[in-house]
Amino acid sequence: MEAKERIIEQARELFIRLGIRSVSMDDIAGQIGISKKTLYQHFEDKDELVELVVAFETKRMQDECHACANTAENAVEEIFKTMEMVMQHFRNMNPMVLFDMHKFHGQAFARFMEHKNIFLLDFISTNLKRGVSEGNFRQDIKIDILAKFRLESMMLAFNMEAFPPAKYNLAEVTIIMIENFLYGLATAAGFKLIEQYKAKKNTIHAQ
Repeated sequence: MEAKERIIEQARELFIRLGIRSVSMDDIAGQIGISKKTLYQHFEDKDELVELVVAFETKRMQDECHACANTAENAVEEIFKTMEMVMQHFRNMNPMVLFDMHKFHGQAFARFMEHKNIFLLDFISTNLKRGVSEGNFRQDIKIDILAKFRLESMMLAFNMEAFPPAKYNLAEVTIIMIENFLYGLATAAGFKLIEQYKAKKNTIHAQ
């Protein structure tokens, strides 16, 4: 891995675990084992580093979303694969990440919002259309409304007043929201698939 990519990856791990504001350029240099001078040879300032971390992370998530869709046998399995991906990304994520990005790193937050409002909205809408065409989601659902509802409920999990981190785990809150959203979409056939995939998931996690 090239030096710049290694720095981005290490910074990403620190930001996700500790939040962005609490991690300094000194912390990042120390974590990697380089001087701060070397760090600044690759990045003009922390703002640039944060934006590149967000670019790196959104690209990775988009690739993983496409992989979920392309390998799933149906729309229900696609959502379960997406939930596994969410668990991996959110398990140790500090919910302060979005707050810090919004308040202190405007360009990085704008990049994230573009990912959310364009890519994720289209990804969710496409999954809903797929589920309807397969007969697993109800024919009467309003795709444009429900896609936006799903998208905004994802952001609700990061609301620290509603879900204080000392009491709630970000990944668990997100998964519960997705599961309940999924049940609300399902036809009788879709419900059976949900129960099958849920039982399979629980069996794997119990091992």
